[in-house]
Amino acid sequence: MSRDSTVTETEDSAGRDSLMRLLGGGASAVDASAPPVAFGLVWVLSDRSIAASGITAIAVGALIGVWRLSRGARPLAVLFSLLAVLVGALIALRTGQAADFYLIRVASNAVSGLAWMVSIAVRWPLLGLVVGTLLGQRTRWRRDPELLRAYSRASWVWVGQYLTRLAVFVPLWAANAVVALSVAQVVLTWPLVVLCVATSWWVLRRTLPADHPGIRHARTAR
Repeated sequence: MSRDSTVTETEDSAGRDSLMRLLGGGASAVDASAPPVAFGLVWVLSDRSIAASGITAIAVGALIGVWRLSRGARPLAVLFSLLAVLVGALIALRTGQAADFYLIRVASNAVSGLAWMVSIAVRWPLLGLVVGTLLGQRTRWRRDPELLRAYSRASWVWVGQYLTRLAVFVPLWAANAVVALSVAQVVLTWPLVVLCVATSWWVLRRTLPADHPGIRHARTAR
């Protein structure tokens, strides 16, 4: 294996790992999955009590929040996660439909998917902003047409992630399939994010021309 190939593989591995850490790693998966699973489990065990399910989900979310804070998580991120659980429980209690607990997650995926699409349309792809910030480049990558094109194409993978969730969540929500929604929340959180990171990185590297110095070295248009 050539030195250039080794450098490229090392850069790819470091980039994927860094992006995964930026997204919160395994902690974010627990944060997103545990409260919905707790809600669905207690809903089944308590003879479909929305109140008991909601209280349990909030308690689990609070415990996870304390754990994440003890591990150095950003307080604002923890607060938003707990707020999403609280709002979901209140919506379900208000409507009397247990599946409505997951409405806030449906809405957040719809908004996120739209935001990524808009960022691509206005030529400020969010993947470029995330990775550029991570690498300390700020917005220098936008002056490199090849990097801009690569980040735009790779960002569509992230749009696909949100659309995939919506394609699963919306029919299950419409069918009031609470248990299935809980399972889907687990399957479509960490496993899907890992796949999304790997695929978007592959698209990014495939889109850049062979003579490009890599994502750490933006170059201006000739």
